Amino acid sequence: MTTEMTAPTPTETTAPATAEPVPPVCEAGPPVRDWPALELAGTDFDPVLAALMAEGPVTRIRLPYGEGWAWLATRYEDVRTVTNDPRFSRAEVTRRQVTRLAPHFKPRPGSLAWADQPDHNRLRKPLAGAFTVGAMKRLRPRAQAILDELVDGVLRDGPPADLIERVLEPFPITVVSEVMGVPEADRDRVHAWTRQIISTSGGVEAADAAKQGLYGWITEAVRARAGSPGDDVYSLLGAAVARGEIGEEEAVGLAGPLQIGGEAVTHNCGQMLFLMLTRPELMARMRERPAERGPVLDELLRWIPHRSTVGLARIALEDVELGDGTRITAGDPVYVSYLAANRDPAVFPDPDRIDPDRDPNPHLALGHGAHYCTGAVLARLQTELLVDTLLDRLPGLRLAVPAEGVEWRRKTMIRGPRTLSATW
Repeated sequence: MTTEMTAPTPTETTAPATAEPVPPVCEAGPPVRDWPALELAGTDFDPVLAALMAEGPVTRIRLPYGEGWAWLATRYEDVRTVTNDPRFSRAEVTRRQVTRLAPHFKPRPGSLAWADQPDHNRLRKPLAGAFTVGAMKRLRPRAQAILDELVDGVLRDGPPADLIERVLEPFPITVVSEVMGVPEADRDRVHAWTRQIISTSGGVEAADAAKQGLYGWITEAVRARAGSPGDDVYSLLGAAVARGEIGEEEAVGLAGPLQIGGEAVTHNCGQMLFLMLTRPELMARMRERPAERGPVLDELLRWIPHRSTVGLARIALEDVELGDGTRITAGDPVYVSYLAANRDPAVFPDPDRIDPDRDPNPHLALGHGAHYCTGAVLARLQTELLVDTLLDRLPGLRLAVPAEGVEWRRKTMIRGPRTLSATW
C-alpha cells in the first residue's frame, strides 16, 4: 500500500531526527534545503517536512544522493496537478541523476513507476484482471481463511503475542504470494528478498544481492508460465509475453514492485493498530460501531506517516506554473508529498487531528492519476480483514508493553512498528 506500488530502493545512511530542517543552501532562486532520511520513532510527523510545508506550498530540496536539487510540492491541489498532468514525466527521470533518497538508481524496463502514457496503459493491461473488485471478492474467503488460521495459532498459544511476527507480517505476504502465484515452497526466500529490498541495513551490496535474487526468480517464474491458463499474476504476465504484448524484461519489471507491496500493508496496519491500542477513544469507536470502521480506516490511512521523505520524482517537460505562482521550468525535477497533501488545512480541517467522522475525506494515501496504486483494492481488503478479525476475535486486545516500549523499524523506506507485543 505504498501510495504507488513501486519497489522502494534502500538508502545507505540516515541522520538522527531533528526538530528543525537543515539550514538552507544558498543558491540562485529560492533556498534549497537539505532533507536527510530521519530515524523517526512512533507516528511522529517528519519535522523537516512540517517545516517545509510551513515555508511554502512549493519549495526546493536536496536529498542525500543524486545530483542538484528538486522542487517539492506539498499543497493538495499542486500534488494533484503534478501527478495527473502529462507535462510532468516519470520516464524522463530514468535518463538523469536527480537528487534522491537512494544511493544507487537502476530503473528496470517495464516498471510502471517510470512509465508515461501510452506505455503505462499498455504495461498495466496484462495485470488488470488480477486486481479488480471482482477478483478481490473471489479472493476474500481464501484471505479470511489464511488470517483465521494465523489468529487460531495466536489464541492457542495464549498471550502475549507479537502481532507483527504472528499476524501482520505473514498474512499480507501469504495473500500477495497467492495473488502473484508464488509456490509455497518458495515463499520464505521471496519474502527474505523483499524484506531486504525495503531495508537500508546491509547497504548497497545487500540490496543488490536481494534484487538479483528476487528478479532472477521472477524471470524464471514468468518463463515457466508462458502457456499457463492460470489467473495468478505470473501466469498473466507469462501469457502476455507469449502473445507479444509485453517483453520479458517488462514483465519482470512489472512483477517486482507488486511482490514487494505486501510489506507496505504490514507496516501501515501496524501503525493503525498502534494508534488504536494507545488511544482508548479510538479503540472504543472501532468496537462500538463496527459497521462504520471503513471510514475510520480511511482517516487513519490519511493520517499515518507511512514513508520516509518522498517517493519518485518527475521531470517538467515544459514550463508550468503551479497554484501559488511558482514557475517550474522545463527540465526541472519535481517531487510531491502525499503525506503533506493529506495534511493540507484547505482540504482537511484540523488536519493533524484524527477525526473518525471526517467527511468528505479525499485523501491521496494511495496516490493519484495514472500512477494510482495498482494494488489499492487488495491493500484495502487486507487492511479491513486484519483490523476486523483482530478486534473481533481478541475483544480484550491491548498492548503488553508501555507505548514507549514498542520497537519501531529503523533504516527503512516504509515506516511502522518492528514489534507490537499485545495481550488480551
